[in-house]
Amino acid sequence: MISITDPAKFARRSCVVAGWYWVMRASRLKRGKVKPVTVMGRDLAIYRGRSGTVVALDAYCPHMGAHLAEGRVENDALRCFFHNWRFDRTGRCTDIPCQERVHSDKIQVRSWPVREKHGLIWVWVGNKAHHDVPEIPELEGAAYDYKLGKMFVKGCHPNVVMVNAIDEQHFHTVHRLPGSILRMEPEVVNAHNIRFNNRAAAPASHWLGRIIRPFYQDVLTYSLSYWYGSLGMVTFGPDFLHLHVMFALREGPEETTEGQTILFTRHRRGPFGWLMNRLILGLTGLGAGYFAIGDTRVFQTIRFHFKTPIPADRSVIEFIRHFEKQPLAHEWAGTEQTAEGPTVTLDRKDVCDA
Repeated sequence: MISITDPAKFARRSCVVAGWYWVMRASRLKRGKVKPVTVMGRDLAIYRGRSGTVVALDAYCPHMGAHLAEGRVENDALRCFFHNWRFDRTGRCTDIPCQERVHSDKIQVRSWPVREKHGLIWVWVGNKAHHDVPEIPELEGAAYDYKLGKMFVKGCHPNVVMVNAIDEQHFHTVHRLPGSILRMEPEVVNAHNIRFNNRAAAPASHWLGRIIRPFYQDVLTYSLSYWYGSLGMVTFGPDFLHLHVMFALREGPEETTEGQTILFTRHRRGPFGWLMNRLILGLTGLGAGYFAIGDTRVFQTIRFHFKTPIPADRSVIEFIRHFEKQPLAHEWAGTEQTAEGPTVTLDRKDVCDA
């Protein structure tokens, strides 16, 4: 047995780490349209301005609490349906029809940083975005193609879904792989990002190992890059063809996880390259499906409580330790927006530090 301090944040729904979280598929938000969304308990009005810019505002008007998604897009601003107050992309009120002057420093709705990337709309949960939406490590700075895969719902916390992919024991017990096929080594990249790389070769003593060994010069390619404890990128496959999958997760209602799969491959030019990429992305989708085989029923019933860690859990333990040091998004829960208007509620910091 080994000891690990009882996590204060890990798998606790009262604690949201600062970072980029997916909101919706970008194709769902047309130019000049606004949609209501709820992201990890917070109601937002997401709209695309006439210029194509996407804006995320807290949902309820600071005047009387009308939902801003009931309003209309006006150029790159949003007008509330109820009294036609207009808010720009920063959340500042720029027009009140019944009065000439607007005291904009006092009339404002919270605006959140937004990015449109990988076919999704992302919102930065926290005070200030310190970096862009992450990319697949192997494809950083390179041209790539992507395809949105399946959306899914799991019956547990996003942190628990994430640790599954680095849980070496379960690959042997659930997926029936040889026990020595994985030896994950952690690498802390920064405060938000930790990576795990496999350092084991396919075992020659096992029939599966003997089949796949010719496709690898040395170690079996299997690496993961984790951000915020809820965004995971997996690279796997033979040396001549690496496959890349991103799993974007967020807390859902009623103790669930809402996820979106994104498939990636390096861009290849020309008609043949286009066809090759379509085939590779299809193959990647099949590989992504493998990660769910056998695990789904566990995710629907598990109540995670890490009481008895053992040395074989070393990767999971390093993931938890890194997660515990990540900054919380206190701003996300400090002021809850409700249909009755903004009300001050218990800050998640008070809950997480209890």
